[in-house]
Amino acid sequence: METESFDYIVIGGGSAGISSANRAAERGAKVVLFEPNEIGGTCVNVGCIPKKAMWQAASMLIESKLSSAYGLSLTSDPIDFGHFVTERTAYIDRIHGSYFSGLDGNGVTHLKQAARFVDNHTVEAGGVRYTTDHILIATGGKPKRPDIEGGELGITSDGFFDLATLPKRIVIVGSGYIATEFAGTLQTLGSEVTLLLREDRLLPRFDDMLSDEITSRYRDTINVITGEEAVKATQKADQFVIETQTGRLIQTDQILWAIGRTPNTASIGLEHTDVALKASGAIKVDKFQNTTAKGIYAVGDIVDIKNLTPAAIAAGRRLSERLFNHRDDDYLDYSEVATVIFTHPEIGSVGLTEEEAVAKFGHDQISVYESSFFPEKYALAGSGRKNHFKIVCAGETEKVVGMHGIGDEMSEILQGFAVAFHMGATKRDLDRTVALHPTNAEEFVTMKKSRPAKFS
Repeated sequence: METESFDYIVIGGGSAGISSANRAAERGAKVVLFEPNEIGGTCVNVGCIPKKAMWQAASMLIESKLSSAYGLSLTSDPIDFGHFVTERTAYIDRIHGSYFSGLDGNGVTHLKQAARFVDNHTVEAGGVRYTTDHILIATGGKPKRPDIEGGELGITSDGFFDLATLPKRIVIVGSGYIATEFAGTLQTLGSEVTLLLREDRLLPRFDDMLSDEITSRYRDTINVITGEEAVKATQKADQFVIETQTGRLIQTDQILWAIGRTPNTASIGLEHTDVALKASGAIKVDKFQNTTAKGIYAVGDIVDIKNLTPAAIAAGRRLSERLFNHRDDDYLDYSEVATVIFTHPEIGSVGLTEEEAVAKFGHDQISVYESSFFPEKYALAGSGRKNHFKIVCAGETEKVVGMHGIGDEMSEILQGFAVAFHMGATKRDLDRTVALHPTNAEEFVTMKKSRPAKFS
């Protein structure tokens, strides 16, 4: 069998694989990247990019409804979803082209093939064996389906982007950020949405202020059913019925399962390596992205640490800097990665939740600052709901250990504050910063009164 040698083999052409392959090639490595599906992985094809485009469409619809308060007359007709899908697809195709251009420009060999391990230093694809001292696994994840009768019915987040029309009615099963984002966007665009979650609130892993507030907001326009779990799904013609453990029956035009994701480890031949897995199926890695097999690394959703595109990109690049640019101590600290959820309004978070901070530092070491305010955007309309920001501080110096907010432009606001957070900002640093007025962001530098932590 033909054999080829490379400095770096990358299995998976998503955000992590592309970024690491390009950076390694920029540092002089001879790189080959394998991706049997569309280049770009989940984010570009069935994740961040198409989802954000839908969120933007919903945002424009919200703006049009506010226009009359400003003396404007903007139409708010129902979305032409077919036109939207065509434009969204063309946009994604352009991104595919830019990825290929970048890989070609850096001299990365990219093959539309599935690679499988032969041993710790060899993979096989298309009848050829490829050898190296360094192999990156970046095969991402896929949506879970429930292990219940009828769990194969309906769609996951992947299948959602194949829809040519918006469902009139849809049941979204799940409480995480995928369920939360889709629910808000679909409701705004005109679908009748039911959220079914076994927890008592949305976003249960986020700060309690954020999860309580978004759950309360959604109840205004969405049928939010908490504390119930789907145990059966059936289909008759083009209608679905979900049954819960309490016997509740919910009829709908579509089901969207958003109950989590599973790492893609099943078909890459890991049984031929010394790579160990967690119970969840994710690959075990240390802080440098090393697996338990020397010379094999893993980055992105496959390690199930912080499944965010920018985190995957950053970790992939740092790994290549360490391997091919003598930066031996370079790694990504996942604890300082900010995250945003594209709801209306947006949710942003960096650092510890209030509860996590108490668990780490002790109740007596935590002080909490909060602000609730009416955004000026809605002042002329005389309607809307308040935004809510929170700062969690620790110790006598009141070092900022968590920042959380739900409000307009939260994603843009938090990006700047994440820099200050990363640099170790204290509450006094924020207090000494002169506010930009009138803005939403100024609330993070004008909070005066603290309270003790709620958790013990």
